[in-house]
Amino acid sequence: MINADHSELEKFSQLAHRWWDPGSDFKPLHDINPLRLDWIDGQCQLAGKSVLDIGCGGGLLSEGMCDRGATVTGIDLSDKALSVARLHLLESGRTVDYRKVAAEELAAQQGGSYDVVTCMEMLEHVPDPASTVAACAALVKPGGHVFFSTINRNPKAYLLAVIGAEYVLQMLPRGTHDYARFIKPSELLRWARGAGLDPADLRGMSYNPLSGRYALGRDTDVNYLLHTVKNV
Repeated sequence: MINADHSELEKFSQLAHRWWDPGSDFKPLHDINPLRLDWIDGQCQLAGKSVLDIGCGGGLLSEGMCDRGATVTGIDLSDKALSVARLHLLESGRTVDYRKVAAEELAAQQGGSYDVVTCMEMLEHVPDPASTVAACAALVKPGGHVFFSTINRNPKAYLLAVIGAEYVLQMLPRGTHDYARFIKPSELLRWARGAGLDPADLRGMSYNPLSGRYALGRDTDVNYLLHTVKNV
């Protein structure tokens, strides 16, 4: 069985045509993309690397990593998102190989093929996030880098990521996130270590509603990013 929630896929497919509109429902992704891209590049130096972007959606991060000199493959299970991603390549002139395939399926076909694997803002949307983590570990080469980002599970995260972002500030459509699927850093670290990934860096991402800016720091109470390296 494919590790995907069809209602989640449909939810994002309905918005896919607006993926590259920085004033749309995807504005938060546009706002955080430079931060996460700089962080990833600073951790592993993307130039010349083979990169797999799992849950690539419309291709914001995929194209950004291509800009940094990486050879990028983006995978997703949403036909509409992938169509938007491929269409945008005609406008941007970049080269990204987009494929419709599940991470677990690709891991069975191409294990140990990539220098870098990214799985950003996806784990909280799949039924079995530990399976996705294991697939990421299987896909990366020994000594390679795997990057995750997701949302912590605690009252503060519920207040800010659900009530604040979806209902008060209306930064995201209502129903974007299911609090029960949020993931504590301890859980993600346990899955990563169990899959043979060693933690290298853990960062929090915070939002200032007064300035409208995001920043990376040590506060992992809500959004956070994890860099891991596969055991050699």
